[in-house]
Amino acid sequence: MVSQTAATLPAAFDRLRVGIALYNVDDATIRDANDRLEALLGYTVCDLRGMPVERYTANTYGFSAEDFAERLRTAVEGEPQRFTWRVKRADGELVWTSVSLTQRGSDGDARALAEIRDITDYYTASRRETLFWRVLRHNLRNETNKIVGYAEQIRLAAATDGCRIADEDRRIADEETRRHVRDAAASVRSTAMDLGTVATSVKEIQQAAVQSKTDRSHRAATEAVRDVVAALDSTYPNATVRVEERRSMWVHVDAAFDHALRHAIENAIRHGDGSDPVVEVTVGPSPNTGRVEIRVADRNPLIPQTEIDALDEFADLTSTRHGTGVGLFVMKWCIESIGGELAFERREPRGNLVRLYLPARDSPHGVTGDEMR
Repeated sequence: MVSQTAATLPAAFDRLRVGIALYNVDDATIRDANDRLEALLGYTVCDLRGMPVERYTANTYGFSAEDFAERLRTAVEGEPQRFTWRVKRADGELVWTSVSLTQRGSDGDARALAEIRDITDYYTASRRETLFWRVLRHNLRNETNKIVGYAEQIRLAAATDGCRIADEDRRIADEETRRHVRDAAASVRSTAMDLGTVATSVKEIQQAAVQSKTDRSHRAATEAVRDVVAALDSTYPNATVRVEERRSMWVHVDAAFDHALRHAIENAIRHGDGSDPVVEVTVGPSPNTGRVEIRVADRNPLIPQTEIDALDEFADLTSTRHGTGVGLFVMKWCIESIGGELAFERREPRGNLVRLYLPARDSPHGVTGDEMR
């Protein structure tokens, strides 16, 4: 509720369905806000006054608190601002918002009026459509072209069978033909299996898109992780996946979590150089945000930066700048569908670190998420 003792917003603003905040520009803090913003961010107006903007900005998202402060300054100089901002609610859940900033107040008391709308549903639907087009236009097209090329190799190899050549030369040619046909057929099979993987990944993304919060279960984070690891044991019997719990924490998860973590672990297993890969999974609180942090660490060659960059780009893919698969997209989409976040880090001297962040939930044994922080 807007404060009546130091009110700077009209009481009528509480009836609006858009979040309204009045910002002090000198320190980028909120002076006043309406009820809708309280509901959106999960903090009371009293809590928000004086709170650093980085406290409720997604810290691994490219748009930083410093960027927000600069937008405020630009707005009060008379240039209205419109942009997308990913906020972090009090419970740790991440929400996409659309922000409009305009000038309010005199030069001696310059303030910025912010209109903040929750666009999570719209934004995720738009990103899902973009991703599906990427899969259709790039992955499916490229894999289909491969199959056509391998089929042509088989056709040409078979055509040489009718040539008039000497018996010894024919024997050598027959062996060459059979080898080419075997190699091409194996490539067709491998490519077809890759297409099947793409189809499965798309199905996982679609499943994450249609699930609601009521489909989620309240679970111990480490228990949920161990279940995913156990499901992979039979598929990768030579792999060692170690799970370490730094602190007991609780999450709300559904099948999307399983898909995201499974892809992270499978990538670490399949891209290892040795025959007995080792993957380390650590569960505990994020030191910066208090969210549940699940780290998947390997000693593999580095994930190409173009693969990571492609996750946040909406431009058309080209033959020289694109992701080679959709596994990383599945991880990102699925973890974000349950209010989480995905981040990548390079290890020294070798290896990758994938971080999955999720909001911390209350323990059924009476310990709250805030106390666990």
